[in-house]
Amino acid sequence: MPRIARVEITQVDLAPKTQRSDAIQAFTCQETPIVRIIDDDGVAGTGYSYTIGQGGSSVIALLRDHLAPRLIGAEADRIEAIWQDLFWATHALSVGPLTALSLAAIDTALWDLRGQRLGMPLALLAGGARNRVPVYDTESGWLHLETARLVDDAAAAVGRGFRGVKVKVGKPSAREDLVRLEAVRAAIGADVALMTDANQGFTVAEAIRRAGLFERAGVDLAWLEEPLPAEDVEGHVRLNRATTIPIAVGESLYHPAQFRDYLARNACGIVQIDVARIGGITPWLKVAHMAEAFNVAVCPHFLMELHLPLVCAVPNGAWLEHIPQLDDITEGGITIVEGHALAPKTPGNGIVWDEAAIARQRRFTPIVVA
Repeated sequence: MPRIARVEITQVDLAPKTQRSDAIQAFTCQETPIVRIIDDDGVAGTGYSYTIGQGGSSVIALLRDHLAPRLIGAEADRIEAIWQDLFWATHALSVGPLTALSLAAIDTALWDLRGQRLGMPLALLAGGARNRVPVYDTESGWLHLETARLVDDAAAAVGRGFRGVKVKVGKPSAREDLVRLEAVRAAIGADVALMTDANQGFTVAEAIRRAGLFERAGVDLAWLEEPLPAEDVEGHVRLNRATTIPIAVGESLYHPAQFRDYLARNACGIVQIDVARIGGITPWLKVAHMAEAFNVAVCPHFLMELHLPLVCAVPNGAWLEHIPQLDDITEGGITIVEGHALAPKTPGNGIVWDEAAIARQRRFTPIVVA
């Protein structure tokens, strides 16, 4: 069995394709730690994770000083064993985002390496439930946009074939949110899904109040995403009981046990696992199948290039979120036909990296651990 001979670590900073703002923050920069793992047969796999503007140097330090050295000599196919070893070796730092983001960069590289060696695409390697998934657009719905621009952008997204659009909520007035949602619904028609995202901006009482307002107005929301701080499981239980709008959570959860708590307590109706923030493909699949056991859909957060094969791999994968971010350092992109993204057929994770572009834009010469 091939063993890991070399690890290369670098980082590329990517500017958002458009101005992004929500109820609590602005997304100004994607720090992108990139890990390349090479086995002693010369086969390589590439993985990555991300931040939204800060913490990248801490992820790099954790990879360089603590995680990558433990990989050398390990059997590359023992992905679960490696994940467990790294998680427990850094358990004093877990559960949390920095450790999860670091683990994800390694774990996604190992899955890519396995796919490259076997000549198999990730969608099949991880399950092969379907070969395409409907796509909704987020880039048209940011909170800072005026209503007229919001409507124009949402209509344009539908015109490009998207099956749904997401609108950020969290304006100072609930009426402002509703006016925006009603305007978008009128523009896109009844057959296009309309999602909302509060980015953890509400109290329990305010979330219940706004959900009730949205329901009574009949704007027919596909879900209300992150209405409350992610650590408030009890608040989500109360909200989920109070509304028929599906409550979506997951982008701010960092371990499968946190999803277990939500699912077991009926605190959500949709899980939005983020492959970087959960710690990689290995725990992502565990959460997806746990959600399947609860008959709950998976609609992952961000990282569309990596989530496309994953959401196609599992039977409860329902939507892919469209937020382009890797275009500057990849080739080809994802293929969308009639509002559905097609699962990549290339071996590994399905991402074709532009090595020349990465070399031009990287923040530092790759760190080599061997």
